[in-house]
Amino acid sequence: MSTGRWAEQGTGVDERDLLEALGNKYSAKILCAAQSPASAQELSDEMGIPIATCYRRIEELVEAGLLECEGRQLSEEGRRTNVYRRTLDELAVDFSETAPSFSCKERSEAKNRIQDQME
Repeated sequence: MSTGRWAEQGTGVDERDLLEALGNKYSAKILCAAQSPASAQELSDEMGIPIATCYRRIEELVEAGLLECEGRQLSEEGRRTNVYRRTLDELAVDFSETAPSFSCKERSEAKNRIQDQME
């Protein structure tokens, strides 16, 4: 695992925001389901999450750097919708010091391509 990009790479993401995003109901489910590109509607349908809630969780996860918009696709209704994929495979939070520290194992582009080919 490598040190998280939040503090060291200057993304501007507040670590408190990261913890809040992870602490919200459905966030972990969305991250697990987003190993391959999925729209908010697909995630909502797959997990039984109300669509408005799904959009809010997605926004929080994107702001925290845990999910990213990977592009757009046509929905079954013919509308262009954003598709999202998680940016990492593992995240660890260490609470042993005075402030939490994070380490992560980010998803590689190669892993994304292999995942896409398997589907």
